[in-house]
Amino acid sequence: MRIISGKYKHRRIDVPANFKARPTTDFAKESLFNILENSYDFEGDGIRVLDLFAGTGSISLEFLSRGCQQVVSVEKDFRHYQFLAKTAAQTADPAWTVLKADARKYLQRATAFDIVFADPPYDLDWLAQIPQLVLPSPALAPGALFILEHGRTNDFADNPLFQEKRTYGAVNFSFFRKA
Repeated sequence: MRIISGKYKHRRIDVPANFKARPTTDFAKESLFNILENSYDFEGDGIRVLDLFAGTGSISLEFLSRGCQQVVSVEKDFRHYQFLAKTAAQTADPAWTVLKADARKYLQRATAFDIVFADPPYDLDWLAQIPQLVLPSPALAPGALFILEHGRTNDFADNPLFQEKRTYGAVNFSFFRKA
């Protein structure tokens, strides 16, 4: 896995071969951050990001690399959490916090973030419920952006806070904005 832009640009993170997580493709990740950089000054705006289902930490590292004030990575799987904690220790970035927690439980006690990104396993049985859990939660500040990465079979266009969907190969991003 490589970091595309920012202070950690070109840094490679070796993900263990037996890792269950499916990292977001470089093409999709680069496209996502091109969209976000048109709306946010990550360094100047003091952006706080929550990365749910953090997996390899690829998205967290992209936000950190671009200078976000705070990035919190939440991961339930113990091996993935250990990998994230090791990677965070190697970067020694004080803006990065890695938590071993269940995403649903964490959402109930989280403080307001400017961006919430969720990349659950595409076969997660409650994936379709994630917008209903995130959007009203205290994790999402008023006016904040929620991005859900998912497979092709999911459609969230009926959600009143849905803004748009972008597709990059097998990767789909649905964007929601809290009122």
